[in-house]
Amino acid sequence: MVHYRLHYGLDRTQPMDRLVLEDLFLYVSWLATAGEIAAHRRDLDQWLTDGRWKPTGDDAGTWRRGDLRTTIVEHAIHPQDDRALRDTPEGFTSIDVTIRSEEYTLTRAARNLPWDVLAGGMRVKEERGTPTYADDLSGLLDHLPFVVEAGCGTSIEAGIPPLHWLHEVYRVTARTGNDLTQGYAFTLAPASDTLIQEMLTDTVRKADDMVAMFRAVVLAEPTEAHRTLKALHDAGHMTGPVATHNFDRLFARAGLEEAYMRRYDQRTPHMPFPAGAKSVLVIGLHADRRNVQARARELGLKIFYLDTEGVTENGVHKAYPIEGAREGDVVVRSEAIPALRRLAELLIVNT
Repeated sequence: MVHYRLHYGLDRTQPMDRLVLEDLFLYVSWLATAGEIAAHRRDLDQWLTDGRWKPTGDDAGTWRRGDLRTTIVEHAIHPQDDRALRDTPEGFTSIDVTIRSEEYTLTRAARNLPWDVLAGGMRVKEERGTPTYADDLSGLLDHLPFVVEAGCGTSIEAGIPPLHWLHEVYRVTARTGNDLTQGYAFTLAPASDTLIQEMLTDTVRKADDMVAMFRAVVLAEPTEAHRTLKALHDAGHMTGPVATHNFDRLFARAGLEEAYMRRYDQRTPHMPFPAGAKSVLVIGLHADRRNVQARARELGLKIFYLDTEGVTENGVHKAYPIEGAREGDVVVRSEAIPALRRLAELLIVNT
């Protein structure tokens, strides 16, 4: 289990205000065989020494470095497993590590949140059908106006890392191949998890990793894709708010209303589909985790996907097919900017 909270604020001690990370909270919990946990505890003690953390003196399980505090707690039966009536396998134990700013506290509801999500079970993947492939979005002209659902594709074009990048920052997954549908392996064994090692022994660099995506969000600007969608909306071809899974607010900054979908503790947020909508254009989104497309199909809306169905990293193309595309859906394999530019030309809309 990995749970983090980063709180930002403005530092006004300098001539120019600065956005800074004010409070950090990182919690990692492992459940493994007693032997693995014992070995991991020895590693933790060594990393605390290597990172020059000092015992606080008032608690045998707490260490300090600057204004950060690290707490280590071992459990024969984890309290959260006991709370959820979840059995602990015989011979298994748990260990929790919390690294937080000195004055930072979390409410009980916030601490329980990831465990409550775990109790809800893992998401079941959708079954892919046989969608139609098209060279451009010209087919959308027969299904106007359209609603937009946006994943990280438009954000990547704005220079923001994809959301799965956070999985790698927090060492939740490790790359195993060039196909992103098969190329991730979850980090499960304590010995394979380097997150806490990095935080304890190279704290400043790892904290910089943790804020890198949010730094990119602050610096990013709406792209031609956002501006084109705004023009299409103003012309009446696009309707309703953008069902966005992104927290960068780029659509809002381009002047479009947003309906935020990616809520950690709310599986199916409300999505207001306007009565006159005829279709949904899904841009750069791999899976229908919040059931926006499922609800659109129930309303009889046609689904169009604008997606490269892959990403290129370090010069290597990695396949990433849309998970739930089905018969009757249309997929256009393209980046957002050129495809939307062409759609605006077809609709004679100036951008």
